[in-house]
Amino acid sequence: MNFGHWFPLTINASREIVMNKDQVKGRVKKVTGKIKEVAGRAVGNKELESRGKGEVAEGKIQTSYGDVKEDLSDLKTDIKKSV
Repeated sequence: MNFGHWFPLTINASREIVMNKDQVKGRVKKVTGKIKEVAGRAVGNKELESRGKGEVAEGKIQTSYGDVKEDLSDLKTDIKKSV
């Protein structure tokens, strides 16, 4: 189940929200980066804005890595169930 662009979550069979540490850290980094980007733009600080954009990009990469790990874990579980 997907709850939006910034925080897509997986809900398992027992209705618990499941995210691995890379998914969490990546999403937090994206949010803090976006805050820095917007704050930098608001006060005219190009360096802060640029650092924020960089953090957003880092967060997207880490989140994607966590998503792939989660997908592989789910696939492994599905394979074990089918055998």
